Amino acid sequence: MEIVTTIRREVLTLPAAHLGPDNPLPPLRPLDEVHRIEDRDRQDLPRDMARQIGCAPLRSLLPVRVRDGYDRRREPRPVDALVIENDRLRATVLPALGGRVGSLVHKPTGRELLYRNPVFQPANFALNGAWFSGGIEWNIGATGHTTLSCSPVHAARVPAPDGGEMLRLWEWERLRDLPFQVDLWLPEGSDFLYAGVRIRNPHEKPVPTYWWSNTAVPEDRRVLAPAEEAWHFGYGRRLRRVPVPVHDGVDRTYPPHSTYAADYFYELPERRRRWIAALDADGHGLVQTSTDALRGRKLFVWGRGPGGRRWQEWLTEPGTGGYCEIQAGLARTQLEHVRLEAGSEVSWLEAYGPLDARPDGEWTGVLREAEDRLEAVLPRAGVDAAHAAWRPYADTEPGERLATGSGWGALEVLRAGWKLPGTPFDEATLGEEQEPWLHLLRAGSLPEPADGRPPGGTLVAPHWRDMLETAPATPPSGRGDSRLAALTEYHLGVAQWHAGDLAQAVRSWERGLRHAPSAWPVLRCLAVADQEARHPERAAERYARAFDELCRERREAGDEDGSWTAATAALGREAIEALLAAGRTADARSVWTRLDPGTRARGRFRLVEAGLLLAEGRREEARAVFDAGFEVADLREGDEAVGRLWNGLTGEPLPRRYDFRMRPAP
Repeated sequence: MEIVTTIRREVLTLPAAHLGPDNPLPPLRPLDEVHRIEDRDRQDLPRDMARQIGCAPLRSLLPVRVRDGYDRRREPRPVDALVIENDRLRATVLPALGGRVGSLVHKPTGRELLYRNPVFQPANFALNGAWFSGGIEWNIGATGHTTLSCSPVHAARVPAPDGGEMLRLWEWERLRDLPFQVDLWLPEGSDFLYAGVRIRNPHEKPVPTYWWSNTAVPEDRRVLAPAEEAWHFGYGRRLRRVPVPVHDGVDRTYPPHSTYAADYFYELPERRRRWIAALDADGHGLVQTSTDALRGRKLFVWGRGPGGRRWQEWLTEPGTGGYCEIQAGLARTQLEHVRLEAGSEVSWLEAYGPLDARPDGEWTGVLREAEDRLEAVLPRAGVDAAHAAWRPYADTEPGERLATGSGWGALEVLRAGWKLPGTPFDEATLGEEQEPWLHLLRAGSLPEPADGRPPGGTLVAPHWRDMLETAPATPPSGRGDSRLAALTEYHLGVAQWHAGDLAQAVRSWERGLRHAPSAWPVLRCLAVADQEARHPERAAERYARAFDELCRERREAGDEDGSWTAATAALGREAIEALLAAGRTADARSVWTRLDPGTRARGRFRLVEAGLLLAEGRREEARAVFDAGFEVADLREGDEAVGRLWNGLTGEPLPRRYDFRMRPAP
């Protein structure tokens, strides 16, 4: 039998914003995650759901850094792509952007089955910031969009079960320290893209695990899933059971019928086939189905309210149709994490393809007909058989490498000596970010710090914290370099803070401060500790000192790679907020004047400027900032800061361009 599936490289040219540098400040504050519920609601939930909602929710982004350096200036830029194609489907995968499937075209009809975003525009929706809309994204780690949304993953050719080729994607997820893989293949003549997914826990203890596959589709669809009830979650942070398809007198399976952004987690009966579909008025669309391990199904809608419409425009370009998302996950809701036992793994198979069925009519009949049609084109037993056929190939070593991800997996494999067949994390992938930690692993100490740049990121897992605690604060040369002592105490404090040992973290930072010729990183950490301990005046003083020290050191060091500009912007923003909270308006103004003109022109800092002007009593000038217009590129999902500041200036309605509200006004 001739195999006609091909995998090839392509370069797309898209109007794309620049990602920019990561925020160099360690994210010490508790995670600002909107997807959580009030404790009082848990008593009314099913016991297993309540238990999994309480299963080690993520409290910190460490060791990952925040990605907030992107802008909204889109220019034609090249985007690497990998195309897997047979005679029926063409899937375009973006390995530098989390391995997202950006497009899935059904060749016989010429239909794009996904919502394909014509631009690349990051926005602040991922756990660590930068995220973009469209396609099929693979979310691992914790509640929310993965920190890998805009990061590269490894990719290679691998033999497929039918004798053809698969495209393997794999990476090391750093929040939970778990390796995962996604194997994509198109059997000859198949109308369905198969995705074999595996998550492994190589550790000696259980790990909380999270996975949701999110698929963007045009919103002028009806969404079908085999359920009579759903768990509704809105931005009021309440989780409640509602009937499907109609609740509050409205059929919510039509995304445009909702007013505000909302999640509907469908309650699929235990033995029912797992599937979800989105069909247009003519009955054409996409269906996703899987083996039973991928239990959950969800519909996300933006709603027809002004905030939802504004977000849709924000994420793409004018004139582009809106979208919704149909999703599939390991648990019933995205507020839950499941337990992955020590030394174990979980795997499943997903299938994505076209479905033609009647979308409108009585719910039970529509579901029965759609499910019958799905069974005719892709039997449930066929999906189970495809999973069983794939499992022996999951350990196959990759062939030709098509893309390279990060070196973090290689560092962890070196440390622990793990054998992970099928997902090699080669030493050749180790890079500059891993170099200090490789030195700590091999020499027992951090390397002497290089001049001319802010400190790098910190590894915080218990084994790295243990190494930091036993590392000497002087280099092997014995010269007693105070910079090394300060750097070791700085990283140790960050790791202790992450572990919840706040008092010990403060002691480490205070020791580091005594040795530090570069004091601003430690002063900033101590300022955050002061804020968490409710000492705003002391926090403001330390922020002011930290910014003074940073400006002095930056003048001496130069800024060839832009790292100092990023550090100045990040620290300056935090310092202004802390100084205003302590009533030190003049000092906040002093920080503002020392920011780079380019930084002050950014939308986020125009908002900061308006708040500063309002604090100074210069209301007309603050209003003029709004009238002139600005765009806060990294406005957070659910963030109402723009509206709050506007309400402090005027009683007028919030202008549409600033209205990103995702819930009714309180």
